[in-house]
Amino acid sequence: MKTPVEIVVTGAAGHISYSLLFRLAAGELLGLDQPIVLRLLEITPALNTLAGVVMELNDCAYPLLHKIIVTDDPEVAFQGVEYAFLVGAKPRQQGMLRSDLLEQNAAIFAAQGRVINQVANPKVKVLVTGNPANTNALIAIKNAPDLPANCFSSMAMLDHTRAISQLALKCEEPVTAIKNVIIWGNHSCTQYPDLHHAKVNDSEALSLVEHDWYIDQFIPTVQYRGTEVIKARGQSSAASAAHAAIQHMRTLVYGTAPGTWVSMGVASDGSYGVPEGLVFSFPVTIQDGQISIVQGLELNEFSLEKLRINQEELIEERQAIKHLL
Repeated sequence: MKTPVEIVVTGAAGHISYSLLFRLAAGELLGLDQPIVLRLLEITPALNTLAGVVMELNDCAYPLLHKIIVTDDPEVAFQGVEYAFLVGAKPRQQGMLRSDLLEQNAAIFAAQGRVINQVANPKVKVLVTGNPANTNALIAIKNAPDLPANCFSSMAMLDHTRAISQLALKCEEPVTAIKNVIIWGNHSCTQYPDLHHAKVNDSEALSLVEHDWYIDQFIPTVQYRGTEVIKARGQSSAASAAHAAIQHMRTLVYGTAPGTWVSMGVASDGSYGVPEGLVFSFPVTIQDGQISIVQGLELNEFSLEKLRINQEELIEERQAIKHLL
C-alpha cells in the first residue's frame, strides 16, 4: 500500500465540504490506488455537526480513507499536509457585499497562512475557495513568507467550467468540444469571461456565436451565476464549487493537456500589465506541478478595459486589508 497522503479541508462541516469530502474519500483527487488521511478543521461550535459528517464518512467504509482527524486547532489540522482546501469562510448571503466578506474573513486567512508556513509540507498545494478568494489567497501568501507564492492559488475553475458549459449549450456541442476559454481577474461579478481565444472543435468560438449573445448574455450569465443560484436555492452553489475545487487540484497534480489551458487565480508576475503580486485569474498551463501563465495572447481594447476593472477592484481589496499583509 502507498503511504497515505495528508489532505486538510477547512470549514469541514459546511455545505461545500459536505459535497467535497465524500469525493475525496472515494479517490477522485489522487486516484483509486492512493490512500489518504483527511484532516478536518472547524470552529469549536461546529464540531458537533462535523461529528455527524464523520459518522457518514465512516459508514461509507471507503477503502482509501486511512484516517480522519477532526480538530479546531489549525496547527493540528495543517501538520504535514500536502494538499489544502481552504473552504472555511463566512459564506456569502443574499444582499451581502463583498466588502463585508472581506472584513469578516481576512483575519482567518492571515492566521491560516502563518500556520501553513510553520507546519505544512514545504511543497504543499493550497487552494483558496472561501470568498473573497483572490484576496484571501493574497493574505495567505503574505503570511507564509517561507513558501513560494505558487504554492497558493485561488478558485477560478468554477467560473471556467460555467463558461465552458454556457458555450457548449449555445453551440449544441458536448463540453469536450470546448477548449481555451479564459476567466480573467477576480472571482466576483467583475470577472471577465473571455472567448476571444476559445475554440469549439477546431473553430474559433466567436465565429460561431452572435456578438450580442456574447456581450449581453454569455458574459453576464457567467459573472452572475453564483447570485442566480443563491436566488434559486437560497444557498450558495456548493456542489458545483466542490466539483471545481477537485478539478482545480487535479489539474495541479496531473497537469494540462498540450495546447490547452485552464483559469486559476495566481500571484501575478506582471503579465498583461497586472501589478506584480496581485492574485489575479489568468490562463495557465501546468507541468510537473508548476504553474505558468500563458504568454503572448493578443488583447483588444474591450478585453484590456475588462482587465483594468478587475485590477482596480483587487487593488481596492488589497488596500482594505493592507494591515494583514
